[in-house]
Order: sequence, then structure tokens, then C-alpha cells
Amino acid sequence: MAVSHTPYSQFSEDKAIWDSLKRAIAASSGFQRWHLERISDIELQALPLDQQVQRYLRETLETLAY
Repeated sequence: MAVSHTPYSQFSEDKAIWDSLKRAIAASSGFQRWHLERISDIELQALPLDQQVQRYLRETLETLAY
């Protein structure tokens, strides 16, 4: 029998996965180096970790696209 997921339980699972992934990315040497290079960016420092990780991933993917 298949397990039925309510939208809330799926959101809860997705959030748990994102939280774990976000912490792992923030602890990575690549993120730490990126963050140190932008330490003077007051706007970046004011962002929650969630948005900082999203920005890091976006910039990294843009760099890889070149």
C-alpha cells in the first residue's frame, strides 16, 4: 500500500531536506570562502542564511555557465 502524503507533510519533508542541505552548504569551504570575500557587503550580511545560500548557489551556477 502506498503512503499518502498531504501537502503539509510533503512541505515539512522538503523543508527538513532544505534545512539540512543549507547547513551543509554553509559549512562548505566554497561557501566560507565566498562569504569571506563578501564580508564588507553589508546588504549580504543582513540577509538570513537561507538567502545567502541561495545567492551563493546562483552566483556559483552563473560562473559555471560561462
